[in-house]
Amino acid sequence: MLTSRYAPPERVSLGLVLGPLRQGATDPTCRRDDSGWWLALDTPAGAATLRLREIDGAIEATAWGPGAEHALAGVPDLLGARDDASGFDPSRHPVVAALHHRFPGLRLTRAARVMPYLVPTVLGQKVTGIEQKRAWRELVLRHGEPAPGPAPHGMRVAPPPSVWKRVPSWEWHRAGVGPQRSDTVMRAVAVGEALERTAGVDAAEASRRLRTIPGIGVWTAAETVQRSHGDPDSVSVGDFHVAKRVGWALTGSRVDDDGMLELLEPWRGHRQRVVRLIEAAGIGYERHGPRMTIVDNRRR
Repeated sequence: MLTSRYAPPERVSLGLVLGPLRQGATDPTCRRDDSGWWLALDTPAGAATLRLREIDGAIEATAWGPGAEHALAGVPDLLGARDDASGFDPSRHPVVAALHHRFPGLRLTRAARVMPYLVPTVLGQKVTGIEQKRAWRELVLRHGEPAPGPAPHGMRVAPPPSVWKRVPSWEWHRAGVGPQRSDTVMRAVAVGEALERTAGVDAAEASRRLRTIPGIGVWTAAETVQRSHGDPDSVSVGDFHVAKRVGWALTGSRVDDDGMLELLEPWRGHRQRVVRLIEAAGIGYERHGPRMTIVDNRRR
């Protein structure tokens, strides 16, 4: 067990910063309980469990496992130490200004790992969030290793590329993942080491390299670098909800992707920061028509 204390120069809200890393409340790799936030990490030095909790304005970090030292070294970036908000002007819109004042602890996380966020994003292509989270949970529980130390029951470390490569076709089907998504994951993990190295380049270049893999487009790359690089400008174009939420928050009506990009243009360089503020506030949008049907093909 290793422990460190991180005193950020500005207030940090663990929930706002780490929330985007969690694939729902049942994510085996990320949990929150009364003792703090728990993350099961696959680091270059091996598996690690990291617990973070706020104490007297500072963050106490405790880590277990062979990757514990590496996990502690990454805490400042994980909690937004490299999130540079210079040039961001919330006063351009009263809603953005109000949200910026309301959530002073929001920072953009930089996880500095690519595959643990690319794989669940691919699983979320063209399906509901419920289906995506279920598939991620089932695959990680079956193929991830137990989180080291006293992690909450059921926590697992997401499989590395070498393990994803060995997942047979029937396991993908059992988790409700069709051939299109599983094939994309397999193409990505085949070059997993090269993709992990993109954590060391800027977000734009990382996004470009991700999009050279068939099946990974603008939405998947953006959702990944938002987490792996803490990119303040990547916008999830093609998302079923994001454009509608942005439109509803800033104009009171739903818009499409083009309309969203036009609304966010005044904050170019920080467009994702605006989206995160809107999501942190839980701003939804008026819905019309029936909800999307969730089809369970696992036993077909």
